[in-house]
Amino acid sequence: MTEKQPSAPAHPKTRHSHSGVTHVNEPHHDNFTVVGNHLAQHPELSLTAIGLATHIQSLPAGTSIGIKVLAAKFPEGEIRIAAALRELEEHGYLTRARERLQSGRVTTRTTSYNKPRRAAVAATTAPEPHRPAPQAPAPTTVAPPHHTAADLLSGLRVQDSRLLLTEREVNRLAPSVDAWLERGVPLAAVRRTLTSGLPEDPIKHPAAFLAHRLAALLPPPLPAAPPPPSLHRPAPFQTCDGCDRAFRASRPGRCRDCRTSAGAA
Repeated sequence: MTEKQPSAPAHPKTRHSHSGVTHVNEPHHDNFTVVGNHLAQHPELSLTAIGLATHIQSLPAGTSIGIKVLAAKFPEGEIRIAAALRELEEHGYLTRARERLQSGRVTTRTTSYNKPRRAAVAATTAPEPHRPAPQAPAPTTVAPPHHTAADLLSGLRVQDSRLLLTEREVNRLAPSVDAWLERGVPLAAVRRTLTSGLPEDPIKHPAAFLAHRLAALLPPPLPAAPPPPSLHRPAPFQTCDGCDRAFRASRPGRCRDCRTSAGAA
C-alpha cells in the first residue's frame, strides 16, 4: 500500500466548474486594495471607468489624478479618461470641485469614494427599526465640471437655434469645455467664445463648428504663481569697539570707519 506523503506541496483552493471562469484565490497580506463588487460588477459603468476607479482607490492621498497625468500613464488617451471620470462622477464614485487660490490660480480638488456617494448618503439617513424616519432636507452636492460643461453646450441652442446638439455630441464635446475650465476660463467667457461672431450662413454641422472653436481658440494655462518674497531680516545692531557708534553686523567688532582708519594706520 502506498503511503501518503505529508511533505507534498499544497495546491491553492480552487472552485471547479464545467464552464466559465475558474478562480485561483490566494490571500493578500500586504500591498492590496479592497474593491467592492458594487464597483467591480457595476452594470452601467464601462470597463475603463471600473479600472480607473480601482486605480484611483489604490493611490495614496494627495496623488495627482488630472486628465493629463492619467493619460501619460495609460494608453487610453485624454478623451477616454475624461469620459471615464465623468462616469465615476455621475455614479457617485468621484467628485471634482474647483477652487481659486489666493494667487488667482484655479485648482481642482478631487475626492474618491470607495462606496457610491448616493448609497453612502442613503445609508446614513436610513430610519432606525420601529421608528419613523424624520423628514430631512435633500443633501446638497457640488455639481461636477462635466455637468457644467454639458449644461453649457445644451443651452447654446437657446442663444442660436443653429447650435442645436444631440446628446451624443454634447458628451463628446464636454471634455473640450472642461479643458477651458481647467485653465481658469470663466463659464461666461467660454459661452461668449462659442456664440459670438457666428456666420450668417446656415451652420450645417454645429458640433464640428464648436469643436473647431474649442480647439483653435483654447487659451494657454495660467502661469505659475510667483514664489513668495524671501523675508530677509537685517543684521542686529552692534556697538563699535573703537568709537561706541551703533552699526549693523552679524557679530560684534568695529564699524566701517574704524576699520578703515586702522587699515590706513
